[in-house]
Amino acid sequence: MGFLRKWLSIAIIYLFNFSLPVKENKIFFFSYYGNQYGCNPKYISEHMLKQYPKNSFDIVWALNNPSTKLKDVKVVKTMSLKYFYELCTSKVIITNFRTTDLFVKRKNQYYIQTWHSSLRLKQIEKDAEASLPSHYVQMAKKDSKKCDLVLSGCKYSTSIFKRAFWYEGEIFEHGTPRNDMLINNYNVNYRSRILNGLKIAKKSKIILYAPTFRKGNNLEIYKLEYSKILSQIKNKYGGEWIFLVKLHPHLTSKSKELVYGKDVIDVTAYDDIQELLSISDVLISDYSSLMFDFALTKRPCFLYVPDLDEYMANDRNLYFDIQDLPFNHATDMDQLLLLMQQFNHKKYEQKLKEFSSLIGTYENGKAAEKLVKRIYEVCFKEKEKKLYEAI
Repeated sequence: MGFLRKWLSIAIIYLFNFSLPVKENKIFFFSYYGNQYGCNPKYISEHMLKQYPKNSFDIVWALNNPSTKLKDVKVVKTMSLKYFYELCTSKVIITNFRTTDLFVKRKNQYYIQTWHSSLRLKQIEKDAEASLPSHYVQMAKKDSKKCDLVLSGCKYSTSIFKRAFWYEGEIFEHGTPRNDMLINNYNVNYRSRILNGLKIAKKSKIILYAPTFRKGNNLEIYKLEYSKILSQIKNKYGGEWIFLVKLHPHLTSKSKELVYGKDVIDVTAYDDIQELLSISDVLISDYSSLMFDFALTKRPCFLYVPDLDEYMANDRNLYFDIQDLPFNHATDMDQLLLLMQQFNHKKYEQKLKEFSSLIGTYENGKAAEKLVKRIYEVCFKEKEKKLYEAI
């Protein structure tokens, strides 16, 4: 954003903040700076629409592509005049990433930071400060001062937030809204809708490869031998399998170079990774926090980390020794194929149980329900108090 445009935006924000009232039931959502309709904000928004009477909440979504149609929701284009109007007049602001200087919080606004993982392998924020750009660190510190509530998926995450988030406020220890759907038994129609959208037969079984992003331009790290893996997984479990590959959004322009072969589909552009996790029978990942979400399904997860030593030396330190995770990890393709062949589901479930106990999980499928009850109180308790006093 150019210098003049930024200061014009700030002038508009202060004008709106000074002259316009906050609407008590207006909730403003944005995910990954408007890049998607997904993650925790999506599942909070959908719970409001499904479980509360119509018009209980005035829901606004900010998206970079405002052509997205959302039922019973206002959609605004990020950084537009309408965007700033809705942001400045919303009672509750909900996001999953740091906000910039272009969110100037008002005294009577309530800001909920949902973050974008229930637990993580890679160190974050103050714990990783040495490897983060200085401008990001300054933004993160400012953002933490605006926060009224931070969500936590487990005791281990709470300890990270208390130590590394530059935040001393309330931590909401009730799980992660985006994970509710992985815990609760979603119906067959839900799975069918996702498979239909991907043009995949309902009888197909799904293996998903979803790696995180690395610094540098070494694309070889992301290459898998899809045909060999499909052959191994068919021998192990039987049935017809489809390989879905969701690379990091930074690699969208490169995905065609990396994803190819029979029964292999590139889903890098797919908005909602939770939907892909929900339909997947097997996950292959690496250092991504997705492994901890997928663990809630108790389905097999494998970590393919051919650059483990290099990653730890050049990117981020890790919160856990990879040997202590409940997931089998491989540093080369032959090892990955062998781990799949030898996979023991009973031993895996025992490891998951022990790890869940270690981290002190709060995930029970009711995170969105608990949070929206809090949001309802934030929006309406002052109004109810005034009505009571007037009686």
